[in-house]
Amino acid sequence: MANGLAFMTAQDEWHDPAWIVPLPDREATERLARLLIDELRPGDLVTLSGGLGAGKTTLARALVRGLAGDPELEVPSPTFTLVQSYEGAHHPIVHADFYRLGGGHELYELGWDEMTENAISLVEWPERADDALRAERLDIHLDFAPGGGAAGRIAVITGTGGFAARLRRLRAFHALVERSGWRDAIRVPMPADASVIRSYERLVKPDGETALLMISPPRPVGPPVRRGKPYTTIAKLAETVHAFVAVDKGLRSLGLSAPEIYGEDLETGLLILEDLGSEPVVDANGPIPERYAEAVRVLARLHGTALPEVLPVTDELDYALPPYDLEALLIEVELLPDWYVPHIIGSLLSGSARAEFVNLWTDTLSEILAGPATWTLRDYHSPNLIWMPEREGLQRVGIIDFQDAVLGSPAYDVASLLQDARATVPPELELKLIGLYARERRASDPQFDVAAFARAYAIMGAQRATKILGIFARLDRRDGKPHYLRHLPRIENYLARNLAHPALSRLRAWYEAYLPRILPHPPADGAPPAP
Repeated sequence: MANGLAFMTAQDEWHDPAWIVPLPDREATERLARLLIDELRPGDLVTLSGGLGAGKTTLARALVRGLAGDPELEVPSPTFTLVQSYEGAHHPIVHADFYRLGGGHELYELGWDEMTENAISLVEWPERADDALRAERLDIHLDFAPGGGAAGRIAVITGTGGFAARLRRLRAFHALVERSGWRDAIRVPMPADASVIRSYERLVKPDGETALLMISPPRPVGPPVRRGKPYTTIAKLAETVHAFVAVDKGLRSLGLSAPEIYGEDLETGLLILEDLGSEPVVDANGPIPERYAEAVRVLARLHGTALPEVLPVTDELDYALPPYDLEALLIEVELLPDWYVPHIIGSLLSGSARAEFVNLWTDTLSEILAGPATWTLRDYHSPNLIWMPEREGLQRVGIIDFQDAVLGSPAYDVASLLQDARATVPPELELKLIGLYARERRASDPQFDVAAFARAYAIMGAQRATKILGIFARLDRRDGKPHYLRHLPRIENYLARNLAHPALSRLRAWYEAYLPRILPHPPADGAPPAP
């Protein structure tokens, strides 16, 4: 090609561990640098190999300038200094040339490990110290393209260790933006959510148009925890991006505002999604009542519709929504004794206390499993709802997170919204919106059983609160995300509200006995509570 990058896309090349990129001119080299920059993280090592004049320094210079955010930065070759350091826009950069190095042992004298620990390192002539460089790296071998100097160069890119999977994803990303019209967009990282495998970036075109890049690789199979199955399988968590695509198409077919999918790579788990904006349904004072009311109406509309249990992913592939069964509901509530209890009291429950807990929940959930089932989006709460005032009616509520959707109780998502884990919903607003939901359901179905729904709401609210207490304690202890702990008092209050319902009286007694932080022991013989 005369301009840009031409990527080999033949099927026999796709599974080749090397990615061959033609670089016909300097512009193509700079485009490759911009593509790589978005993938590089602190601690990464990029090695640039090839003969004299192959273009190593040209590519390294483009990488340094891009990482530093300064297209005019002077980047001399470090042939004589061996190492040159720069302050990057976000991370330090180390540019090294090992051509004059006598061997890897000399790196110790340079303090190489300390210098590069939190930096992005670019190394020319890595073979001169290969025995001292870490194996996990991105290697770019540059050479003259067939046909002579006028044909430019080629880059043969390989990844070792964890970089192999990252390179496959990067290659898939570029193919995706090429065919979907987002090639010239820059990638802007977005704040991470609670997921340990899913992330998002905003794609911004030169004209200001935006989209979201969802990076959701296939979930790795975890260790078996029960009857040979991992936790994610038992809890019915989506293992591939197919679930998101299917539910997204299902919601949009109902006229609801899920994001349009502009492009997809199902195998790698990459989606380019419509950017629904960032206007929330909460403000500094908490829930915005009229926006929450419209979100409640969305659920009433969804739950009052006969919905299919199998949804198309592609013309040839369907996705069956899994049932939110007893096994899934129980393994979620067991996160409380597994993670929350040790966090609060510093030790595990006794075997008998845990068995009693599981038996009580098994009995309580039986009426839920015998009740009506519908699409349960599972994360229908303020962080995943976008307000779009430019649209009308229910379409003003944008819905962005539903990949773990199941067939479950309609009460679950109502409780998820009205007992928001990250925004305090006052009891009076909660009660008002429950009434709104009931009226909306009765308007479309005069047989809607309000009392049964109220029982299901209390049970599902308690189940969800119990689960989230365990999840947030796990996010702190296992995943190093302590900021989730600040939400625990709010969730404990929600749980106490739910346990006040008569349908949960036996479970309430268990929480009073073993978790007085949530429900203090009732006073004996009518005595006043202890101070």
